[in-house]
Amino acid sequence: MRKRRKSFEDQISEDYEKGHFESVAPSKAELKKYREAARATFIKDRRVNVRLSSPDLMDIQTRAAEEGVPYQTLIASVLHKFVTGRFTEKSSRLIVRSSGRTKRRRAA
Repeated sequence: MRKRRKSFEDQISEDYEKGHFESVAPSKAELKKYREAARATFIKDRRVNVRLSSPDLMDIQTRAAEEGVPYQTLIASVLHKFVTGRFTEKSSRLIVRSSGRTKRRRAA
């Protein structure tokens, strides 16, 4: 009879029980650095007014509803991701407008 091979989770559990893992807590300096970075990321201390076309705003509001977030939060998130180089676009079920005509996107 073949011996059953341990799963990754079983191996981790066994190693933990044998004391092979140790907790590594960040230093006070590291915690302070992480807190400051988090605060700087989430502080919204400036107001910006942007004029958008009504159809664009409606599309943004629809996309925000798909994502389950307020539309202003979505706009801020998109801009933040863009300026930090982490912006990636994913497909949507929104209607794509081009040259005044509308087309339904195919479901991905």
